[in-house]
Amino acid sequence: MRRWIAGLAVLALAAAGAGCGSGDAGKDSGGADKVKVGVIPIVDVAPIYLGQQKGFFSARRIELTMESGQGGAAIVPGVVSGQFQFGFSNLTSLLIAQTRNVPIKVVANGVASTGQAGKDFGGVAVRKGSPITKPADLAGKKIAVNTLKNIGDTTVRESVRKAGGDPAGITFVEIPFANMPAALEAGQVDAAWVVEPSLSAVTAAGGRVVAWNYVDAAPALTVAAYFASTKLIADDADLVERFTAAMNESLTYADAHPDEVRAVLGSYTKIDPKVRAALTLPKWPTTINRSSVETLAKLGAQDGIFAGATPDLTKILP
Repeated sequence: MRRWIAGLAVLALAAAGAGCGSGDAGKDSGGADKVKVGVIPIVDVAPIYLGQQKGFFSARRIELTMESGQGGAAIVPGVVSGQFQFGFSNLTSLLIAQTRNVPIKVVANGVASTGQAGKDFGGVAVRKGSPITKPADLAGKKIAVNTLKNIGDTTVRESVRKAGGDPAGITFVEIPFANMPAALEAGQVDAAWVVEPSLSAVTAAGGRVVAWNYVDAAPALTVAAYFASTKLIADDADLVERFTAAMNESLTYADAHPDEVRAVLGSYTKIDPKVRAALTLPKWPTTINRSSVETLAKLGAQDGIFAGATPDLTKILP
């Protein structure tokens, strides 16, 4: 996380001092814009794949290509440099980037919590037989998150606080989501913040969810969004408008067609068909829940992940 923050600071200085790639899309032989989007190959981005399949982007003269990144560490700099025209990232990562003056801005919603404890696509889980039974029990424990000082540990801390526990003594351990079920089963950590499909893997092995951290953080929490460089937004407003419209149609369609979402997951992930059929899907609204993003900014400031800076939501949200 510290390496990424340092990289973002250098990237912001370079962009301010020497200009950065505009991310111009280019055209195919039919006049459509060639657009690359940096994504993470997880359930959250199913709508963009489904929208591509349904022709929502091609109908707006966009020839779409998705490129997988490990997370914001690759996608945010990729968008700023012009490697990608658009990218997908959780809101806390985008807020961190904004506090370091990285020239990006949200252009479309990405994914949201269901807002229902017991029926969300992410939560804090423990292995079978664990003595941890409630959020307050997580105080002082070792908990796996996919990235340190990000949306995982800030929302987990909020679950503990709301349950009357003290999150100060929690030790967070950085482990990729895919490796968390095994790490939990082996006792490397006491608990793990997992999202689908890792969440289903943990519960299938007898594990239990003891805290629904997205639900505890804010009602209908906006978890992630699609974004572009401010230069692309200024230089090619028409492309951004068409991408946003196609993305919104994709989000709406995905929300209304869960069976097609489960099917399209097989095109870009290796999730077993039986797991795809059973996992809990998130929500895909087109509207960003601004108050929930304000909550993420507040939690991040409280937990010190912005290095003393205060996120300016007017500069990152549309």
